[in-house]
Amino acid sequence: MSGKTDALVAELRAFGLAFPGAHRKAPWPDHDDLAVNDKTFAYLPAMGSERFMLSVKLPYTGPAALDLPFAVPTGYGLGRSGWVSFMPTEDEMPALDQWREWLEESYRAQAPKRLVKELDARG
Repeated sequence: MSGKTDALVAELRAFGLAFPGAHRKAPWPDHDDLAVNDKTFAYLPAMGSERFMLSVKLPYTGPAALDLPFAVPTGYGLGRSGWVSFMPTEDEMPALDQWREWLEESYRAQAPKRLVKELDARG
């Protein structure tokens, strides 16, 4: 990944870790994922990975996201549950706000209701 995409990963990780109860989860050496109550809500690459890839659970916007040329249903059967994997080139990279929306949707899909209420109370 370039320094630009490493910076994006750092920004997305910081954004996701600000959600109530969010924590890091690193089940594989090339991942540094985000979870809530030990349920992953974002599969992120580790810093310095060769390729940018983000997988999130999108129960509402997943079908539209899959229309993007760099999006595919997540492997290992997760795609059947609404997970989408994004592998854009640097030229295809969506805006930061779009990444944040997808992360929040995924967090809300995986977090317990009490933590979603806490997030909503923050405004």
